[in-house]
Amino acid sequence: MIAQTRFSVLDRSRTREAHGNGPQALRDTVDLARRIEALGYHRFWVSEHHSVPGVAGSAPTVLASAVAAATSSIRVGTGGVMLPNHQPLVVAEQFGVLESLFPGRIDMGLGRSVGFTDGIRRALGRDKKDAGSFATQLGELLGYFTGDQSAHPQVHAHPAEGLRIPAFVLATGAGAQVAAAAGLPLVIAAARGEDEMLRAIEGYREAFRPSAWGERPYVVLSGTVAVAGTSDEAARLLVPEAWASAYSRTHGSFPPLAPADEILARPMSDRERGLFDDARRGHIHGTQDEVADGLEKVLGRSGADEYLVATSTYDRGALLDSYRRLARLVGLTDTQAGPTEQDGCDKSNP
Repeated sequence: MIAQTRFSVLDRSRTREAHGNGPQALRDTVDLARRIEALGYHRFWVSEHHSVPGVAGSAPTVLASAVAAATSSIRVGTGGVMLPNHQPLVVAEQFGVLESLFPGRIDMGLGRSVGFTDGIRRALGRDKKDAGSFATQLGELLGYFTGDQSAHPQVHAHPAEGLRIPAFVLATGAGAQVAAAAGLPLVIAAARGEDEMLRAIEGYREAFRPSAWGERPYVVLSGTVAVAGTSDEAARLLVPEAWASAYSRTHGSFPPLAPADEILARPMSDRERGLFDDARRGHIHGTQDEVADGLEKVLGRSGADEYLVATSTYDRGALLDSYRRLARLVGLTDTQAGPTEQDGCDKSNP
């Protein structure tokens, strides 16, 4: 299964204690994109978060432009633009500009989340209920590219109209049905457990309706993958993000990443310890053999077409080493040496 699967990377532009602020995190993302391209990964995506101290990526289309300008061949996109936070016309215009500047390399990953606190939602001019209009917004957005949107007659998105940018829906559970109805690829993670993810994928495939955007279902799994020389070293890579998750659930704020040694030495309440331990479970990590086994199992169960690796950790050197080891494991080659094996795979859309 590994040999038949594309592998890509999502970077969340995580800020780190004692390593600069948001601007440095954004520069780190652009630098990582260059390195990921050299390793032969298929695409590199960035994310959208608002008013989160631990994440610098608040404007994904702007950051995607910087990434595309700093690279030359890797596909670049968003994982994703949270459509309920924006007007579909503006999103279409932004991606139209991106595709015009970097033709044939842009992906449009779209999600249905809104700001995660009442204050952020008010600042964005949105409400929780706006997530329920995602399917309608998605239809309007795609209509700006085809030129047949009817929500606002005689309104056109330039230079997007007439362009065909691969669009993806980031979803879990019922959201997968939106992707199926629109005939779009699905990006999904096991946020609510692997069994629920697999049920959502099965439902997506059964309900998929071919469209101008996709002739068949296309599934992208997303998750953390950490590869190191030993199982313990790989497990340590999970510590910073796991603590940030536990902290956010006990303090209401998602913090910058901290060093693993510092976190492991901290006293934790019983609740913090439980959340911290939970956050370290369910990820694929270990030596190359252990990770290969984990990937084969989840790819075999899901039949996914692609795996989007979304690993965050404090040590950027260790993160890059993990991506190098994973690239060797899945058979990628340096793009400077020629096309990757995945480029030759028989993959239809996207």
